[in-house]
Amino acid sequence: MCDEAKRKDRPGWYGKGYSFFSNTACEYFPCHQVPEGTEFNCLFCYCPLYMLGRECGGNFTYLENGYKDCSRCLIPHQRENYGYIIEHYRQILDAMSKWERST
Repeated sequence: MCDEAKRKDRPGWYGKGYSFFSNTACEYFPCHQVPEGTEFNCLFCYCPLYMLGRECGGNFTYLENGYKDCSRCLIPHQRENYGYIIEHYRQILDAMSKWERST
């Protein structure tokens, strides 16, 4: 596939400044183990999918204390997953609304 065709197949947000940010000056950068030279998106430093629990779609485990351990998950840190997270905002808002009503 030629470069022109690849660009046409990409979503509209791909390559836009609002969909990727890498904070290499952060004292925690990178917060997950990744191969040297890997693009690392810090835009979703605190993953908005965390609150979805088992429904987040990430590579996580639960610790004995009940907390989610997302240290092996790179979904929010990969450039191509911006759309995946944005597509889940309705689900996130619904979960937040449900939680608000229960408190």
